[in-house]
Amino acid sequence: MSLLSTLQNSIQDNFENNAFFLNDVFYSYKDFAQEISNIRAVLKKKTKKNELNIGLVSNNDVQTYASIIALWMEGKAYVPLNPEFPIERNTSIIKQAEILTILDSSKSIIYSGHQTILTKKLDQTKIDLTPNEFLNDALAYILFTSGTTGVSKGVPITFGNLAGLTDAFWELNYPYNNQDKCLQMFELTFDFSVMAYLFPLLKGACIYTIPKDQIKYSYIYELMEDHGLTILPMVPSILHYLRPYFNEILCENVKLSLFCGEALPLDITEEWSNCIPNASIANVYGPTECTVFCTDYTYKRGANNKTDNGILSVGKDMKNTVTIIVDDNNNEVPTGEKGELCLSGSQLTPGYWKNEEKNKEVFFYKEKNGSETRFYRTGDLCRIDEDGDILYLGRVDFQAKIQGFRVELSEIEFHAKQAIEKTNIAAIAFPNNLNNTTEVGLVIESEKFETNDLLDYMKKKMPQYMIPSQIRFIDSFPLNTNGKTDRNKLKNLFN
Repeated sequence: MSLLSTLQNSIQDNFENNAFFLNDVFYSYKDFAQEISNIRAVLKKKTKKNELNIGLVSNNDVQTYASIIALWMEGKAYVPLNPEFPIERNTSIIKQAEILTILDSSKSIIYSGHQTILTKKLDQTKIDLTPNEFLNDALAYILFTSGTTGVSKGVPITFGNLAGLTDAFWELNYPYNNQDKCLQMFELTFDFSVMAYLFPLLKGACIYTIPKDQIKYSYIYELMEDHGLTILPMVPSILHYLRPYFNEILCENVKLSLFCGEALPLDITEEWSNCIPNASIANVYGPTECTVFCTDYTYKRGANNKTDNGILSVGKDMKNTVTIIVDDNNNEVPTGEKGELCLSGSQLTPGYWKNEEKNKEVFFYKEKNGSETRFYRTGDLCRIDEDGDILYLGRVDFQAKIQGFRVELSEIEFHAKQAIEKTNIAAIAFPNNLNNTTEVGLVIESEKFETNDLLDYMKKKMPQYMIPSQIRFIDSFPLNTNGKTDRNKLKNLFN
C-alpha cells in the first residue's frame, strides 16, 4: 500500500479520535478530513495540473496542516514560508521555487503578485481523501536552507524519499499507536517537523503543537504534565532549558523520547532518563538532504553508551540507507579513523533545486556493493567503531546548528559584509553558558563602533536565530600556518 493510501486509511479509521491540539483547541480526524477536502476542492479549481510547487504560509493551525495533506493528495509539493522570516527572504524562495499559488490561513493576503488562497474562508465540501495517482519521484516538499551566497538553497524531497523514511522508521519498532499523544515543537521550515506530524497521522495519534506566542520549553513541560504526552521528538537544546526543572519532572507516560538536529550529550541524557523512566530514548541523525534522519542509536539505561567527547553516538544505518566515511579523495577510511560522513539510499534527495553547481560539489558516484552508487557529502566529521556505530566529531566546514536549524556561517558573514563594506568579518559558532547549545558571534576587524544599524540590516535579511548574539572587535585577524584565518583563536574571544 502506498504512503498516501495508508494515510487516507488512517484518517478515515480514526474519525472520532483527536488529530491535533492546536492553540489549546482539539480537532478530530473528521474535522481534519473536512479541512483537507475543502482545500482540495479549491486547489482543483484554481491551480493547473502542472502547477506542482505551492507556497504554504506556516501558521500554527489546522488549516496549515490540512493544506499539506490536501497538496499531497493532489500530487503537489508544499514550500513552507515562515511568516516571521523577513519578507525579502520569503520572496526570494517564492521566486526560486517558481511559485504561482500560495495557501495561507492568515486573515489577509501577505504576498501580492501571486494567487493566494485564504484557507480559513473556504466553503464546506464533500469529504474526499482519495489520493491522485502519480509517480514516486513526484515532489512532496521543498525546504529552503541557509546558502553560502546569501541565497537560500532548496532541498526537494520526493514521495519515494518519504516512503523510504517511514519504511525505515517502522522497522525500528518504536511504539506508535492511535492512543498516543505526540509532541510537534518544530517550525514547518525545519525538516524534523515532517516526522513529528507524519508519523502520528499514519497511526491515528494526536499531535500537540506549540503556539507561536509561547516559550517552547515551558509549554512542552506543561503539555507533558497536563496532557500526558507519550512521544517526544525534540532537539537536544530543549533539555538545557528544562534541566533546572529535572528534579520536578516525572512523566511515566512517555514511551519514546527522540532527539535529532544537534549533538546529544551523554550527561544530560542520563539526567533526562530519570524524568521519563519508562521511555526509550533514541538519538537519530540525518541532514535535510536525506529526508529528516537515516541513522539511529538507542540509549542504554544503566549500561555503557557509545560516545566521543561526551557526545552520544548517532548509531547505525537505518533500512534503505548506506553510510561510508571517506578521506579527501573519496576513499573509505579504515575503521576508527575520522573522515567525512557520506550517505546514500532511497531517502536521498534527487538534488538541490536548480543548483547544478552545488549538486556537483556535494554529490558523487562511487562503487559500493558491486554497483555505482550516488553519495551525498554531509560535511560532518565522523568515525565508525568496530561495532559499526557512527561517532560524530563535529563539522568539516563552517556550517553550524543553531536552535536545531542548519546555518551557513558564510551566509551570516555575507550579509554583514553587505552592511559594512570593505571590512573583514567572521561569523563564529560557540557554545553558550547553557553548554552544548550554540550561538553565533561576529568578529569585526575594526575599531569599536555602534552596531545597531548593522543588526537592524541583518534582521531584514535573516531569521532571528541567525542574528549574532555577541559582537567582538579586533585590530587584525590571527592567521594559521597555512595563512588562513585562525578561527579557533577567534572562537576564544567568546569564551
